[in-house]
Formats: sequence, structure tokens, C-alpha cells
Amino acid sequence: MEPVLFYGVPQGCSFGSIVALEWLGKPYRLCRMEMMEQPWDARFAKVNPRFKTPALLTEDDETLSESLAILLHAASRNPEHPLGVRHGSAEADRLHQMLSYLVSDFFAAFNPLWVLYDGAAGIGPLADKGVDASHQELLLTVARTDIAEQCAYLDGLLADRQWLLGERSVADAYLAGVGRWVAYHNRNYGLFELEGAYQNLAGYLRRLDDDPAVQFARAIERGEQPVGQGHFKGHVSLRELESRLVA
Repeated sequence: MEPVLFYGVPQGCSFGSIVALEWLGKPYRLCRMEMMEQPWDARFAKVNPRFKTPALLTEDDETLSESLAILLHAASRNPEHPLGVRHGSAEADRLHQMLSYLVSDFFAAFNPLWVLYDGAAGIGPLADKGVDASHQELLLTVARTDIAEQCAYLDGLLADRQWLLGERSVADAYLAGVGRWVAYHNRNYGLFELEGAYQNLAGYLRRLDDDPAVQFARAIERGEQPVGQGHFKGHVSLRELESRLVA
């Protein structure tokens, strides 16, 4: 059976896992989760009881959650692929290190903005409380400072290389998904323009935007039916997966 990636829209970090699966070139399916539609389908609890994406139903009908685990699983299952890794190798160690940074420090820098975003949408911890002007400004200041720090780190890293680890890896796929949050939140909250102070990072993200797998993932999020590289075998619903989601 093909693995099934559960991805969330809008603006889910699961975007990067779609890109990685396209790059790795093995058959897979997708299951779409509308994150703003609450409550989620109760059947998703069998996939991830925390009701978060991404999540993966493997070929062996095991469930896996968290981007770090899913991306490392995908890369290690394809060790002969240029993006594949072998456990215990120096390349695997560097990939673990980079992904750990991206899913922690880089991702977390945006948390204050997602709190504001969810609160405005009537979900999340501030759904019933709201945010007064002073607290909103504090959250924006904290986020702007932290995001700038993370962008500066990546910008310096990319000064002498085309990819995060020198060669393309699933870490680049992940950053294709979360790196776009800078521009997204700049439109909403007026952060900063990457092209000004972080030209290396801005150029890197532009190159990623032109990648066919990234364009494919964008089309998937928009609800279109792109062809991709031929590895995507279509969407499947939670109802259709019930026989694979045994307790």
C-alpha cells in the first residue's frame, strides 16, 4: 500500500513533506485536512490523537507524526536516492541537526503570530479572550525580533552554498514550507522584507519557489489537481482509510 500523508491547509508546515515526497520519487497519496474547520473529523484521532498535521500512514499501516520524524523516515527509506540518508552516517547526523533547528528555533519564532492568527479566526487559546492592543504589540515585537534572528542565521549559512547542507536535502523541502511564512506574515503584520537585509535567504526561497515540486505542493494546497512527477496517486479520505486505521 502507498503511504498516505495527511497535510493541513492553509499554510501548513506539512507543505514541506509534500515537496519531499515529490523529490524522493516513490508512490504516495494525500489526505487533506482543513485546519480552520473545527472540530476535526474524530477519525483523525487514530492517525494523531493530538489532531495536528503532518501525519503519515506508512506502507505498513503504522502512523507517524511530526515533520522531523516523517522527513527522516522518508529519507531513510530511500538510501540510494540523492536525498536519501543512511542511519549513523555523517550525512544523517547533519540532516538531523538541521531539521532539529528548523522544527524548533525557526518554527517557534512564528508561534506568537500564529496565536494572533488563530485568535482572530476564533480558534486556539485566545479564541474567547481576545488580545488587547498592548498584548498584540508585545507578541509582534517578540516575533519580529526572533524571526529576524533566525533569518540572519540562515542568511549567513547560505552565503557560500546553494542548499542548507551544501547538497539538496529534505531539510530544504521543509524550509520551502515554513520559509514562506515570512512573506505571509509580513503581509498580515508588517514584519520586514527579506530582500533587504537577508538577500541570500531571499534568493534561496525564490529558487525554491521555481522548483516543480514546490509549485506542485502550492497547487495541491489551492485544491487543484496537478500532475506532478507522476508519484502522486491521488487524494484519499479518512472514511476510505478506515480499514487501514485499525486501533
